[in-house]
Amino acid sequence: MNALDSLYQQVILDHARARHGDGPLEHADAEHFERNPTCGDEITVRVRLEPGTDRIAAVAWQGDGCSISMASASVLTDMAPGRTVPEFLRLTESFREMMRSRGAGEPDEDVLEDLVAFHGVSKFVMRVKCGMLAWVAAEAAVREATA
Repeated sequence: MNALDSLYQQVILDHARARHGDGPLEHADAEHFERNPTCGDEITVRVRLEPGTDRIAAVAWQGDGCSISMASASVLTDMAPGRTVPEFLRLTESFREMMRSRGAGEPDEDVLEDLVAFHGVSKFVMRVKCGMLAWVAAEAAVREATA
């Protein structure tokens, strides 16, 4: 394992241990539940928008699963607040493209920030859904909140 892979693995482990955003969210505008039947990961993501805007004010989640899914949810709650819904949806799509890459290419760290730590996960097809689970739930909740 090279030094960069080791650093990325450490980011995932740190987020899995110290889960940011794990808990309830009062006055959420929407929530969405997702489950990965392959490994049993489950998550409910709640989203609150800034009143009268399409800007994400807060994201929180509750769930249980592997370190990859829990770390990804933690990174989500760090990255989503403050973004407009279109910005968030573009970020989610960029993450989805990287996760579908099967480890090919070089992810854009300026766009993906800490999500580049999951590039190595994309090499393992069975783990891609683990990394995407919270983001799929958040995407659905954001769409519901703005509908």
